[in-house]
Amino acid sequence: MSRWRLHTAAYALLLPFLLFYVLFMLLPLGLGLFVSLYNWSFTGDKLFVALDNYKDLLMDSDFWASLWHTFYFVIISTPTLVILGLLLALLVNLKLRGSWLFQTVYFLPNLLSIAVVTAVWSIMFQPYTGLINAGLHFLGMEDEIFWLTDPGYAWYSILTATAWWTVGFNMILFLAGLQEIPKDLYEAASLDGADRKQQLWYVTIPMLRRVTVLVTILQVIASFKIFGQVWLMTKGGPGNATRTVVQYIYETGFRQQNMGLASAMSYVLMIVTLFIVILQFRLMNEKEKVGGTS
Repeated sequence: MSRWRLHTAAYALLLPFLLFYVLFMLLPLGLGLFVSLYNWSFTGDKLFVALDNYKDLLMDSDFWASLWHTFYFVIISTPTLVILGLLLALLVNLKLRGSWLFQTVYFLPNLLSIAVVTAVWSIMFQPYTGLINAGLHFLGMEDEIFWLTDPGYAWYSILTATAWWTVGFNMILFLAGLQEIPKDLYEAASLDGADRKQQLWYVTIPMLRRVTVLVTILQVIASFKIFGQVWLMTKGGPGNATRTVVQYIYETGFRQQNMGLASAMSYVLMIVTLFIVILQFRLMNEKEKVGGTS
């Protein structure tokens, strides 16, 4: 078969994906940027304001507060979910009797919808009647904890529900990485006198570096986009203590009907997320280079 025919066949196979990519990714991105330059409402009123929407964001204290709340969730959720995913993968990879059952149980919550997950955990976190407080009372704690209405506990309640729901996906990625590590490396380390702890630290973790980078970047992106858990569990409360950027975008666009300002917020969030991911990727690559040359 000639090169021209090979190229034609390749482009023909790629064409459906490219069409979907243009229609549902590139075109919305372009339209969103266009809308962000207008004072655009649902009533059809459109007024070109250039960069005024972006200037307004600089003076919007609520936007910066919601951005900080989002950063805070990224800071507490990313290490938690990456480390938990790794620990669960290591546990399942021991291949003990019934380990397949644990793997299934850990991953099953991923198949549930966010509405089901938040409904279950909201009931469990209820004061007086919730399972969490009942367990604490059984252990001797007398004070009632208001998990979803106390600013000191609300974020950790959301993190708990998120971890239970999503950590199984990270576990699967780490488990795939563990199963790709050559057994010869462990045999060589064992012959050199390395115990299990040393094999974990000097063989397993370095060999999982690329998987760790992937899991971390995916987790950062997912945490920046958090909305469903917060909206269904706390509505951004108490007060605005857990209101994230995506929730603020939703309120600005659909409640205040200011689609131009909401689009500008979306682009700022996209730029911040890309910056953090690129910075993180470069830092991890630099560490890998340093580790490889040392």
